[in-house]
Amino acid sequence: MLQNGDTLVVWRLDRLGRSLIHLVELMDRLGANGIHFHSLTENIDTSSSGGRLLFHMIAALAEFERTLISERTRAGMAAARENGIRLGRPPGLSEAQVSEASEAIYEHGEKIDQVAKRYNITPRSLRRMLKKARDWAA
Repeated sequence: MLQNGDTLVVWRLDRLGRSLIHLVELMDRLGANGIHFHSLTENIDTSSSGGRLLFHMIAALAEFERTLISERTRAGMAAARENGIRLGRPPGLSEAQVSEASEAIYEHGEKIDQVAKRYNITPRSLRRMLKKARDWAA
């Protein structure tokens, strides 16, 4: 537990928090309790007014960088989708297998648990795939 007069030391500022608001609130709480902060990589020491100013500037730039990365990631994913690239986990069953499972259940009266076991998936996953296939057909 940190106490008045202690110094919290971190390797990098971004290891302490993910948002500028969170970092500033934390720094305010530390300061209110007489606890100093020192970041080794950025050489920030909040025991001085210059160190506090530097902290705020670097924290703002770090948050800006994170939002840029996030925006670029979303743009890249959108471009990939537009080019027909499938994102995410591959489907558990092929379209043909979903069709076979649908036929087994709805036309031949097999229980969904048995069909799911045959394809080595959970009944819940099979229900989701069947619903998705029905929604696409509609």
